[in-house]
Amino acid sequence: MHSDRTEQGAVAGVASIDRLADAIDLPIGRWDAQSRLVYCNGPYLGWSKRRFEQLQGRTLAELYGDTAWAAARNAFAAAFSGRSTSYERRLTHLGAAARWARIQVFPDRNPEGVIEGVYTVAFDIHDDVLRNEAANAARRRLQRFTENIPCPLTYVDRQFVVRFVNKAYTEVVGQSKEALLGRSIADIRGPARWAEHQPYYERALAGEQCQYTRLVKDYAGGPRWLRTSYEPDYDDEGQVAGVYTLTIDVHDLTVAQERLRRRIERDELTDAFSRRTLMDHLDAAVARAGDQPVALFFVDLDGFKAVNDVLGHAEGDRLLVTVAKALQQAVRADDAVGRFGGDEFLVLAQVRDVAGGEVMAQHLLSAVREACAGLALPTEVTASIGFALAPADAKQPLRLLQLADDAMYAAKRQGKNRVMHGQDDSGG
Repeated sequence: MHSDRTEQGAVAGVASIDRLADAIDLPIGRWDAQSRLVYCNGPYLGWSKRRFEQLQGRTLAELYGDTAWAAARNAFAAAFSGRSTSYERRLTHLGAAARWARIQVFPDRNPEGVIEGVYTVAFDIHDDVLRNEAANAARRRLQRFTENIPCPLTYVDRQFVVRFVNKAYTEVVGQSKEALLGRSIADIRGPARWAEHQPYYERALAGEQCQYTRLVKDYAGGPRWLRTSYEPDYDDEGQVAGVYTLTIDVHDLTVAQERLRRRIERDELTDAFSRRTLMDHLDAAVARAGDQPVALFFVDLDGFKAVNDVLGHAEGDRLLVTVAKALQQAVRADDAVGRFGGDEFLVLAQVRDVAGGEVMAQHLLSAVREACAGLALPTEVTASIGFALAPADAKQPLRLLQLADDAMYAAKRQGKNRVMHGQDDSGG
């Protein structure tokens, strides 16, 4: 009677285990020592798309083919030797939509510890595999991009040790990747170059994106304008772990921008400041004229019309270039010379007082006279110059310009080739 109850309990236990296995929504199978399927749960039947009678007693190779058994053989051998392991394979028995699965394989021991078979549990990892494949493909594309991009690219850690360089960088520095990785960027580039770049690395390590544009004279192919961008690299905790640098050639762009700037800032014919630029300088100079008195000189050529009429406009243009150069050479580096229009020039210079303005005006007059004296001209070319001071004569830029202009015309009326000081009786 006791034996019957024990047997009934064992049967009930097996039944409960079967119900538990069926409740687990994973395909579970048990294989004997000859790798034949002797048990499977309900999800396994649905997964295999067969009835148990079609599965029982058949080997994995017989059920799913030699390719499937080749993938599973080592895992089965490991489980029969007492180790739990797993393998992955792409299942093709599920119809047109093949899916990736990870098969967990572990030994089945009897109460005496003898391994009588192995269990397999299949996990669907298809979506994970696809995500990993996509991530790996993206990583490979990124690696190819970073390796082959024609711009030097580096990554340094917080100690400024180089952890990555691409092909373009190795070509610039003339060293192999193996010779660069693990070394400090200061050691690679040398003290002078490191002193240039160190502040930007430190700003990036502080979390700031920054750029450094400079003219590199020893670059391959001759001097080039280069721009290096410094990009902080943040770890999962939001801390800056290192710095990416990307260097691009901005030579053509910089040269074009400089040409455009000069076209706006400079008179195209004489290379003196343009009227617009000189007026900007005048506004700024008058605004600070309380501490730094400034004089505006209005220079108009005498006899220029005769040069154009007799020799033509090309010779007249050459004369304007000569005069502009003479005026520029006659002033200090901080002073400004601009072409106001036609044969009129403006000179903006710091002076102490009216006497200093008079001395400067006479100096400009002599510079023009001497520059023109050596030319083969149909008439003598000189200048009439009027000047006014800010803030002594005027506190507004346009009023200062008007006073200098009026003084220039007064010089012409009094016989030309002379200097006149323009004063505002109202003090304005």
